[in-house]
Amino acid sequence: MRHWLIKSEPDVFGIDHLAKVEREPWSGVRNYQARNYMWKEMKPRDLALFYHSNAKPPGVTGIARVVGAPYPDPTQFDAKSDYYDPKSKLDNPRWWLADFEFVGKFKEMLTLEALKTDPVLSEMIVCQRGTRLSITPVDPLHFKRVCKLAAWKTGR
Repeated sequence: MRHWLIKSEPDVFGIDHLAKVEREPWSGVRNYQARNYMWKEMKPRDLALFYHSNAKPPGVTGIARVVGAPYPDPTQFDAKSDYYDPKSKLDNPRWWLADFEFVGKFKEMLTLEALKTDPVLSEMIVCQRGTRLSITPVDPLHFKRVCKLAAWKTGR
C-alpha cells in the first residue's frame, strides 16, 4: 500500500464535501506528474491525506482512500467543462483519474505550519518551497506521523 497527499480548495471541494458524497472522482487534474500518480501508481486501498489548499491556514484535514481502477477523466471531453481539453480524444485520452472515498475527518486540521516545524514532517514534499502539485506521494513514516499528531488511529 502506498500513501498520498491530495490537495483541494475547501470552498470548491473540501473534506466535508467528500464526507457528504462518500465517494468522488478526482477530476480536473491537469498536471502530467499528478495525472501519472493517479493513472500509473495509485492502487485501490491506498490511503491519502486530504489537504485543504488555498485556505487560511492550509493543512491536512482527514483521510481518503483510493477505490477502483483509474479511468479517463470525463471532464476532458465536455466542452462546457472548465477542464475540457480539445486535444484529448475518446480513443486516446490525455487525462486520467481515480475515485476516492471518505475515511475520516481529523478533529482539528494539522496545518502546513505544523508540518513544516515538525522535525520528521518537514521533509514532506508539501513542505518544500515551490511544490505545487495537487497529488504527491507520502512516505509511510510521514503518513503515520501525521496520523499520530492528528490523534487518528490508522487501523480504522
